[in-house]
Amino acid sequence: MDNFFPKKINSSQQYLISIVLILAVSGICMGIASFLGYRGVAFILLLAVSLNAVLFDIWPVMVSAVLSAFIWNFFFIPPRFTIHVTATEDVIFFIMYFVIALINAALTYKIRQMEKSARKKEEKVNSLKLYDTVLNSLSHELRTPISTIIAATDNLQTANGNLSAANKEQLIGEIAQASFRLNQQVENLLNLSRLESGILKPKMDWCDINELVYGIVRKIEENKKSTRIHIHINPSLPLIRTDKIMLEQIIYNLVNNACLYTPDGSEVHISATTHSDVFQLIVEDNGNGFPELEIENVFDKFYRLKHTKSGGTGLGLSIVKGFAESLKGKVSLRNVSTGGARFTVEIPSEMSFLTT
Repeated sequence: MDNFFPKKINSSQQYLISIVLILAVSGICMGIASFLGYRGVAFILLLAVSLNAVLFDIWPVMVSAVLSAFIWNFFFIPPRFTIHVTATEDVIFFIMYFVIALINAALTYKIRQMEKSARKKEEKVNSLKLYDTVLNSLSHELRTPISTIIAATDNLQTANGNLSAANKEQLIGEIAQASFRLNQQVENLLNLSRLESGILKPKMDWCDINELVYGIVRKIEENKKSTRIHIHINPSLPLIRTDKIMLEQIIYNLVNNACLYTPDGSEVHISATTHSDVFQLIVEDNGNGFPELEIENVFDKFYRLKHTKSGGTGLGLSIVKGFAESLKGKVSLRNVSTGGARFTVEIPSEMSFLTT
């Protein structure tokens, strides 16, 4: 109900609109009173009072109820243009109208208040559930790399020169991978915060897709060595005008998710093409794909598939969707018939066919 009318309307405006609505309905009824009869007009005026009760606070509604009763008496109940009612039946009917209008206004307003209260309670419960989800996810995903860094650093500091070169290299590698994972989670949280605040605006510039994709793949391969990544992009692909940082995060999250949630030894294929004024990116893997019933939820914030291994906070794909939409594009997901999943990103882009 609240979404039916502007929420920020002030009290004086509520009084004004309530009165104008009753006057307008009364004016219409003046023209059709001969067909409806004065008792039929009463029901139409009650409907107008009910509409006010749905939209406004209690006192403007009460004023409209009193005004409608007066107008009905003065303009419609015989003898017209007086406040005197001659027939006993009409007196009773008028009193009933007045009481019903007031009760209707009060009850409708009370129902609105109860709905608001129930909605606030539901939102509070959902917020607490989301808070628990975020807290549990972050406490694991942030604590794990931090613990790895602390343990590896402690081993390096307390070894007293007893570590072999291979062991040192292994510990340093663990620190590097944990730092990379920690930075990834913090970056996702910052990106989500920027998206929800609405302050993140695309900064358009020319972008070389080949250069961007190969740079992302090199970064991921340093930490996801068990996954083979194949790039299928024409070297002569035109430059596209887009926000490089957003597009980089889209590609990174899609490829990184594919590497993270597919079995060891899986393959990830990246392809990019341009069609007219649309840039299309496809990231496809040969893993297990997604349960069909969960596909529509994978882009929700903090959503993680059931029965999947730990890793990630459920933010990566929601950021992909948010950035794609910020660039006036879209992202879709479907399972591949031969196994695996295919993400398709389509972004309207200006293109330059100048060679670089």
